[in-house]
Amino acid sequence: KQKKQRNSTWSRNPKIKRRTMEGFALFLVALVSMGITNLAMVPGKTNRNVSAMYLLGDSSVDCGSNTLFYPIIHLNLSLLPCNGSNSILLPYLLAKKMGLPYAEPFYAQNGTIDGLLNGVNYGAAHATILSPTSLSHQSLNHQLRQVFETVQLLELQLGHESSRHFIRSSLFYLAFGKDDYIDLFLRNFSGVMAEYNGPQFAEILVNQMVHAVMNLYDMNVRKVVLMGILPLGCAPSLLFQWHIDDATGCVEMINEVILRYNVLLEKSIVRLNEELPDAHLVFCDLYQGVKKIITYPQFFGFEDAKNACCGLGLYGAEIGCVTSDIACNTVSANVWWDLYNPTPKVNSLLAESTWSGQQLLSNICRPTTIRGLVYSSVSPPT
Repeated sequence: KQKKQRNSTWSRNPKIKRRTMEGFALFLVALVSMGITNLAMVPGKTNRNVSAMYLLGDSSVDCGSNTLFYPIIHLNLSLLPCNGSNSILLPYLLAKKMGLPYAEPFYAQNGTIDGLLNGVNYGAAHATILSPTSLSHQSLNHQLRQVFETVQLLELQLGHESSRHFIRSSLFYLAFGKDDYIDLFLRNFSGVMAEYNGPQFAEILVNQMVHAVMNLYDMNVRKVVLMGILPLGCAPSLLFQWHIDDATGCVEMINEVILRYNVLLEKSIVRLNEELPDAHLVFCDLYQGVKKIITYPQFFGFEDAKNACCGLGLYGAEIGCVTSDIACNTVSANVWWDLYNPTPKVNSLLAESTWSGQQLLSNICRPTTIRGLVYSSVSPPT
């Protein structure tokens, strides 16, 4: 009788009922959050404040495994843009330093929650910030839509609060712009060269990147790394196409245009860090890191800073890397692997520098190293 009376009182009193349900809901959220945290933690990494790593970008994050029909529609005659394996790419090396599994390709996902919680690679071997006109390219917006799909699936599986907590504690890595400039200077697919000058084009690209960061922020993303563009004016393909070989060994006119984009992107990141509450945005100046290697190749153990390891003809750029059989015997002696992509040894140096500020430049990533970003805490969602 007393039990029946208590149940009757609970059901009649809305305040008691609401407080009880709220307490139970918070208890469930705590349990799920603990499960997610334990899933992401690795022995010896208990103070790491990152749950997973999500990648967006071009051949610097994907070797072609995440691009539908890539071998068929590839237009660069370089079928091995990253030596055939994602394991030598910069974000893969950084994931190892974080104690995280490398993000599996978006198109290889089997729809399970475990796969999503381990991170996703949305990148494509060819990806542009602007809308592409080639079937071999993906766009930044295309990859953002895939991120949105993932966030929705996480919310469906974990619930609103737990998914928000997970996304806020995950790291998002963006590497774009290279293919936009390659199209501008080599093939001019979209006619941008006739319509915009260098500064205008850089501003358009940076505005799109800012829009992307804002979209991610609206999805509760708080930790973002944005990579600057490499000095493309020093890449074998550009040296061959422009037939310019000045004292620096690079096409400096192209590098100046790339620099303008990098400077504008960093300024925008500084502004967004001030404007967006709880935002942790980091810019990594890969341009300066690779330029230092090219300027002092022997100091870093390189013998060739101009020619592609995998390719034929002048600078190894007349015919791209159609097969690894034509690759040089000592890959570690070259700065460039193929037409535009650096060798694994360069990526290794960049990984150590962006992670800890050692090897190349102490401030290659600003305002903090990637390690500083990984171990920084993010305020819980309100």
